[in-house]
Amino acid sequence: MLFTSVTWLTDFEQAKSQAKKNNELILLNFSGSDWCAPCIKMKQEIFDTQKFQDFAASHLVLIRADFPRHKKNQPDPGQKARNEKLADQFNPGGRFPLTLLIDANAKVIDQWDGYTNMSVDTFINEILAKSHGR
Repeated sequence: MLFTSVTWLTDFEQAKSQAKKNNELILLNFSGSDWCAPCIKMKQEIFDTQKFQDFAASHLVLIRADFPRHKKNQPDPGQKARNEKLADQFNPGGRFPLTLLIDANAKVIDQWDGYTNMSVDTFINEILAKSHGR
């Protein structure tokens, strides 16, 4: 069996361009990868699963805005600025994790605030339900 590995982008303009080109939705995840326990749990139990990766590979453009606290994990200044711009636009309350389903024109279709506490199948089905309504 072929293992699908998806790429999480870090540039929203690139994500929008890819979503337009492939007629896909964008899944934007705000994370604190080295301090936010629910973020880490969601990454392990949803995003890193083979089932989600297989689904995302053909349905979604993935982008992560990571806000680590440890000095050794800090993104470069350009990436930090892009993450902060995304937070200003989509996560002004600074909630973690926050996951948004967005169309190629940057319109928010749905959001999951905090750890979803659902199975991978349920999460995928919610995305599919929302994407068919557009």
